[in-house]
Amino acid sequence: MAKKVETVDMADRFAEFKELKNIDKTTMISVLEESFRSVLAKMFGSDENFDVIMNPDKGDCEIYQNLEVVPDGEVEDENRQIGLTDARNDKDSPDPDCEIGEEHTRKIDFASFGRRAILNLRQTLASKILDLQKDAIYTKFKDLEGELVSGEVYQVWKREVLLLDDDKNELLLPKDQQIPTDIYRKGETVRAVIHNVDNKNNNPKITVSRTSEQFLRRLFELEVPEIHDGLIVIRAVARIPGERAKIAVESYDDRIDPVGACVGVKGGRIHGIVRELRNENIDVINYTSNPQLFIQRALSPAKISSIRLDEETKRAEVFLKPEEVSLAIGKGGLNIKLASMLTGYLIDVYRDLDSEEEDIYLDEFKDEIDEWVIEALKNMGCATAKAVLRMPREELIDKADLEEDTVDHVISVLQAEFED
Repeated sequence: MAKKVETVDMADRFAEFKELKNIDKTTMISVLEESFRSVLAKMFGSDENFDVIMNPDKGDCEIYQNLEVVPDGEVEDENRQIGLTDARNDKDSPDPDCEIGEEHTRKIDFASFGRRAILNLRQTLASKILDLQKDAIYTKFKDLEGELVSGEVYQVWKREVLLLDDDKNELLLPKDQQIPTDIYRKGETVRAVIHNVDNKNNNPKITVSRTSEQFLRRLFELEVPEIHDGLIVIRAVARIPGERAKIAVESYDDRIDPVGACVGVKGGRIHGIVRELRNENIDVINYTSNPQLFIQRALSPAKISSIRLDEETKRAEVFLKPEEVSLAIGKGGLNIKLASMLTGYLIDVYRDLDSEEEDIYLDEFKDEIDEWVIEALKNMGCATAKAVLRMPREELIDKADLEEDTVDHVISVLQAEFED
C-alpha cells in the first residue's frame, strides 16, 4: 500500500508542475500516458497489449494487461498469454467463465513493480515534460519575433548579455545587437525586440536586438498612440545604431500631421525614444510615393537644385549649390547614407554646374507662375529656375504632368529673367 501512495503522490506533484508551467490538462494526460507506456514497453518488451487509463480527477492511473487464454501448459509468452486455469482463478481479476481463445484482462498494480519502476517512470515523465516545456517556449517566442520585450540583466559577458523576462526565460543580447554606447548593470531592466528564435537540438535559443530597425518601429508604436491605432503608418526606416536614424511616416487622416504627432508637444514623444536609443538623433519626415520629392525630404536639411533618376538602376543624381553639399552628405556621410537606405536609391551628390552664376528659387516667381505649377515642378526635383531650364521640354511635360502651353509659359518666364 505504501508504494501505491508513492505513485499517486508523484502524479500529484507533476500535476502541480503542470500548473506552474502552463501545460494544459489534455496535454499533461497524454504525456502521463506516454510515460507509463514507455516504462511498460521497457519492462514487457511491448505495450501493445496494455490499456492505460488516466484518472485526472483522482490523480491516479489504471493499467490493464490483455492476455490470450490458452490451454494449460501451452503458455509460450507469459506477457501475452495465460493458461485457462490461471485466468479463471486470477487473484486480482478472476474470470471463472472464460474459455480458450478468449481475451483475459488483468488489472496491474504499477506500484507492485517496485521502486526501480517508479523511479524510471519519474525520470521518463520529467524528461517528457522538459521537452514539452522547451517546445512551448520555442513556439511562444517564435510567434513573437519582431515584438518588444523587457528583461532584467542577469549576467554580463564580453560578447553577450543574459536577460531574464518575467517568467525567467533566458534572452540573449549579443554584442553586435547592442547599441555601441549601451552600458549594462546587473538588475536593471532592458528593452529590446525578439530578433531570432531557433530550436537546435531541442534547446530553444532566444536572441534579442536593440540595433534592428524593428526596435525603432516598436518604440514609436509604444510612444505614439496614432501609430498603435493605425491612424499613422511607418513607411520606411533607416538606422545607424547609436548615431542617427530617419523614419518616414504617413497619415491616413488628413487632419493629423504625422510628423507633429511623432515628435509630440515640445518633442515630448520623440525625446523618450531618443533617450532609449542612447541619444541617437532621429529625423522624422513625411512619406510620399513621388521618388524625387521623397529623396528631397530624405536629404533634409539640404536644399536641392535638381534631381535626375534612373529607375532601372535605382540611382539618383542630386545637384546642389556648393554650400548645400556638406549638409546633404552630413557628418561622416551619415545623412546621405541614411537617405539612400530610406529611399532605396543610391544617391550621388554633384555641385550645381551653374553654381557660380546667380540662380533663383521657383518660389520667387509666384507672381508670374501659378503656385500649383511651381509645386509640380518642385515635386519632380526642380527647385530653382536653372534646374527647370536644364530639363528637356518633353520631360517637363511628361514628369510634371503639365500642358505644353503651361510648360512653354514657364520656360519663357524663366529665360526672360536671365536674359534681363
